[in-house]
Amino acid sequence: MAEGETWRAKSRRGWRKLHLALDADSGEIIAHTMTDQDTGDASQVGPLLNQIDGPIGRLTADGAYDGKPIYDAIINHSADVAIVIPPRVNAVEPAGNRSLGQRDQHIAAISRDGRMKWQASTGYGKRARVETAIGRYKSIIGPRLRARSFHVQQTEVAIGCAVLNRMLACARPKSVRRKAKRA
Repeated sequence: MAEGETWRAKSRRGWRKLHLALDADSGEIIAHTMTDQDTGDASQVGPLLNQIDGPIGRLTADGAYDGKPIYDAIINHSADVAIVIPPRVNAVEPAGNRSLGQRDQHIAAISRDGRMKWQASTGYGKRARVETAIGRYKSIIGPRLRARSFHVQQTEVAIGCAVLNRMLACARPKSVRRKAKRA
């Protein structure tokens, strides 16, 4: 061993990433996947979409999901979906007179009005509900996985998501708007 060289023990465990798809109105977790630290976020769009049976009306995600393959996968699942994903900062408006796709319209709106106005007009702020769900998972279920094997950890996460959905359903009020009687 050369002078100044150190041996660093390799950690046995890496960390896991939990990917969630939520119903923005109810906050219910409708799809989830868990991956290791080396798996890219965008690669989980397909597995999340495969867990959703019905059509999607609106999909909001962060900028890590920007790109044509992601848009294509989402549109293949639900043709009439409104996709709200912020394009990369260096995204360029398409040249020519071809019809603009949703991503192209987002790029044009951001270059015309600015990113903050685009966020407000598209309702991009609802994406924060996923971060809230992750925080809820960590605070109620716990920040660590108890199982050792990856397969059992996936089962543990599935049970945790089901528990959170059950708790959310119990705490959600069932209210109905009534019309006021007029005299």
